[in-house]
Amino acid sequence: MGSLWIGVIGLWELFLSTAVHLVFGLYIFSAGVASISRSSHRPARTSDGGSIPPIVLVHGIFGFGKGRLGSLSYFGGAEKKDDRVLVPDLGSLTSVHDRARELFYYLKGGRVDFGEEHSRACGHRRFGRVYEQGHYPEWDEHHPAHFVGHSAGVQVVRVLQKMLADKAFEGYESTSEDWVLSVTSLSGALNGTTRTYMDGMMPEDWKSVKLVSLLQLCRLGCIVYEWLDLQWMKKYYSFGFDHFGMAWREGGVGRSSTACWATSARALQLNAGLRTFPNTFYFSYATKRTRKFLGLTLPSTVLGIHPLLFIRTLQMTQWRHPPAAPPPTRAIDWEDNDGALNTLSMTHPRLPVEHPSHFVVDDSECHPLQPGIWYYKILEADHIFFVLNRDRAGVQFDLMYDTIFQRCRKHAFRTAPPPTLPNHVPH
Repeated sequence: MGSLWIGVIGLWELFLSTAVHLVFGLYIFSAGVASISRSSHRPARTSDGGSIPPIVLVHGIFGFGKGRLGSLSYFGGAEKKDDRVLVPDLGSLTSVHDRARELFYYLKGGRVDFGEEHSRACGHRRFGRVYEQGHYPEWDEHHPAHFVGHSAGVQVVRVLQKMLADKAFEGYESTSEDWVLSVTSLSGALNGTTRTYMDGMMPEDWKSVKLVSLLQLCRLGCIVYEWLDLQWMKKYYSFGFDHFGMAWREGGVGRSSTACWATSARALQLNAGLRTFPNTFYFSYATKRTRKFLGLTLPSTVLGIHPLLFIRTLQMTQWRHPPAAPPPTRAIDWEDNDGALNTLSMTHPRLPVEHPSHFVVDDSECHPLQPGIWYYKILEADHIFFVLNRDRAGVQFDLMYDTIFQRCRKHAFRTAPPPTLPNHVPH
């Protein structure tokens, strides 16, 4: 009887989570379509050849860049706060590797090369879309860029920096980690999340997905969407699996499973190959919507948490790793969270080896900034508080992005301070 009751609760939670995700997804999609009539359809702004490093905003999973969903902005319009901001549209559910490769060619220009060995192992085409003109073609060690990644977007940036250090781009022998001037993590998935286990990922191997689960439904939905290949819909939103050949015209049903497995996050293995580089500035904003009460970890508010995340916030406080989990994983307090990621997972890279870090209480502690150290703050906010809807965060939204952009412009530089942009008045 007990097992039956647990099963009923699990099915109810699956139904509720699926319904909330579906409604929220339809809301975002309809808002994007409705905004098309208000879009100015201005051509994408490319580099002006000046010495001002661009700030590149990198979205997370299920995200989108400029040009998708009409004039809707994933970053809530934050890109309008600075004259040199780029918002690339990368695969929303493709692997971190594939998105990092896309990001490189988005900036430099050319045809996206996912790498011969990687493409063969994952069963997709080696080459992807073509960027006729790079958005920052002069990008190199002497013309670096700032990167701001939300959620999984920060791992995309870290993988890209490793690829640059490893000179992993054919035809570009002079790349180095110093092409990245700064990395800012906003609710970043630096050490993964326990949420994926509740959504259906099997903790035993970090690969298998339960037959009846939210992840399985997302996987099937993605397969159907890509197989139908409705161009009028993919024009507004795409999961980014074109290089897998999943469309019905290409007979892609047999390859669709491989495409969806590429989205599985295994932060522990990924972090083992990533480094914190000595000449790059790092800053992280971790978010949480939980608090301790009589020895329990509970959501800190009801109205302040997005409806999509409230139940998930409560569920994540109850997660316990199985006894077979690696000791470093069990040693971390995973209870505090923002509804999608665990708070301590967002502060700085911790697994499998902890990287240099400094908890910031007052901003004066990090002026001047020292490279090679993860400065971090913990903010009261849920996972999507600073994206999509600017009105939710209100003045906190402006304070957040103003601080990030000001740090990039005035405190993160290797030689002389960069010149001031026209809309930035020195204080």
